[in-house]
Amino acid sequence: MRTAGDILLVSCYELGHQPFHLASLCAMLQHAGYCPVPIDTAVETLTDEAIMKARFVGISVPMHTALRLGQQIALRVRAINPSAHICFYGLYALLNADYLLQETIDSAVGGEYEQPILDLLHLLTTRESGVTNALGEVPGVRTRQFASGPWIERTAFVVPDRQHLPTLDRYARLETNGSLQLAGYTETTRGCKHTCQHCPLTPIYHGRFFVVPTSIVLADIRAQVAQGAEHITFGDPDFFNGPGHALRIIRTMHSEFPHLTFDATIKIEHLLKQRHLLPELKSLGCAFIVSAVESINDNALRHLDKGHTKADVMAAFELMEEVGIPLRPSLMPFSPWETLESYLELLHFFEEHHLLEHIDPVHFSIRLLLPPGSALLDGEDTHEWLEELDPAAYTYRWHHADVRMDRLHQKVLAVVEQGETLQADPIETFFHLKAVTLAMLGQDFAVPAAIQHYGTRKVLPHLTESWFC
Repeated sequence: MRTAGDILLVSCYELGHQPFHLASLCAMLQHAGYCPVPIDTAVETLTDEAIMKARFVGISVPMHTALRLGQQIALRVRAINPSAHICFYGLYALLNADYLLQETIDSAVGGEYEQPILDLLHLLTTRESGVTNALGEVPGVRTRQFASGPWIERTAFVVPDRQHLPTLDRYARLETNGSLQLAGYTETTRGCKHTCQHCPLTPIYHGRFFVVPTSIVLADIRAQVAQGAEHITFGDPDFFNGPGHALRIIRTMHSEFPHLTFDATIKIEHLLKQRHLLPELKSLGCAFIVSAVESINDNALRHLDKGHTKADVMAAFELMEEVGIPLRPSLMPFSPWETLESYLELLHFFEEHHLLEHIDPVHFSIRLLLPPGSALLDGEDTHEWLEELDPAAYTYRWHHADVRMDRLHQKVLAVVEQGETLQADPIETFFHLKAVTLAMLGQDFAVPAAIQHYGTRKVLPHLTESWFC
């Protein structure tokens, strides 16, 4: 597998970014002498010809949406090129390996994927040369014959290779005051030192994380700036897992590229604990911060082991307002521990504190996913709400004790999807969400009056792709 086309690497969805998980693996394989062909099906066409040439197809599945799309690609590959070895790699590959290995794929790699895939390719090449007929056991690679766990060892990182990926103008951009700027993406760490119970990182990394060398990250940033990037998203699960490391990178980045802005994801508890660092982030070009708020229901937050409370969320918004960095929360408001009242309280919170511009409506529709291996499956109260595994949906089914909440989720999802389809005003979509929620309580609500009462809109920097997993 040393000729161009033998190895096909496919990305389906990475939140509207140029796919980092293709760029990283491509670089590693090229460094080892392979000639991979990367295809991002989010913005380009995967042809039958490319599939027919491939003897190895690696499909990146770092999130649930990518996994659903990736399975469709895998089934197509299997139909066109039955002899190709299909490997899923990324967080959701190993979690769902039992089902996927039945008929969709040949191997699954979770955790630090580059070295296991290199070892797998070496073994496949050896087998093709006639040295052995057996696939064999490769640490970190799950197959039908070998039940390996994730590979959680430090990777010998190389600079991601982006030269064969679609150009940045094909992806999400930073929008600021009506101006659009090309946006790049990189990661400074892998894994996470926290163990939020619903997070797919927890059953894979179990609280471990690895630092990507500063020189590698900066070289990746320079390469994207050369492609025209004026903004960089740091996609770490938490940018402040290693705050000293993060600051070294953005200080050097700002010194080299003073006009380059950035965004990053930081936990609420880290924002409060490291508040003394936030003014410097602002001065170094931070456009906004994403934080996984998930809920303002303290009972739900306790079950999720988020490490913050409703009071902390309020304090973080106030702090970020003082510093001048917009806080963009992500939410997961449909879980077994929310109530109709707490959902309405969540809507009130964003309306009353004039925070609707900080969030995309899709976040008010997110429902808990429970992939195989989820830490939540060991909870004390699972007998109250947990149902059977639906392997084809990559999640355990669950129901809410209050049937109104399951009905509300369907109504909320319909409103959000309609708003996305019609490209409706997000504020208007929000108030339609409030209307369907109050209707569940038998209350009327006038959407036009609420929009008018909300008053002056804030114009905040944001990426043009709505965030969802």
